[in-house]
Amino acid sequence: MIELIVLDVDGCLTNGNIFYTNEGEAAKAFDVRDGFGIVCWQKIGKKCAIITGKSSEIVKYRARDLNIKYVFQGVQDKLGVLKELLKDIDLKLDNVAAIGDDTNDYKQLKSVGWSFAPADALPFIRENVTTILKSNGGMGAVREMIEIIVDKENLREEFEKPWL
Repeated sequence: MIELIVLDVDGCLTNGNIFYTNEGEAAKAFDVRDGFGIVCWQKIGKKCAIITGKSSEIVKYRARDLNIKYVFQGVQDKLGVLKELLKDIDLKLDNVAAIGDDTNDYKQLKSVGWSFAPADALPFIRENVTTILKSNGGMGAVREMIEIIVDKENLREEFEKPWL
């Protein structure tokens, strides 16, 4: 049973674009459907973590908005960070689903119980995951991942109950 989803940011929670203002401030766009899926996932007692290679105040704001407790930024060894987190929350890699789109996600994706890639992930990553999504990164890929897990693990009624 999947208890924790692990999310990459650029290319998964976002489409990978980073916009800079004339003042040098960065901006990223997040899909509302992804966010609501994460909220619903956590409402049924499941956990969510962000493990990303870049560091950004924007990610901290988004994680706070979504009540994501586990946020790791500027990470070089994503699998190492995940293993440390799993020790702290007493879960196994088999209980984890992760989404990634680039080579820095590879080791983590190959180690978890269920791995996902957005439709526009690098071909190398798409070739090495359990499930290739129909949605591109930042365009509902995380929500699609959550919906697939919810259906496969017969959690649909519990997942929708607070809203119906």
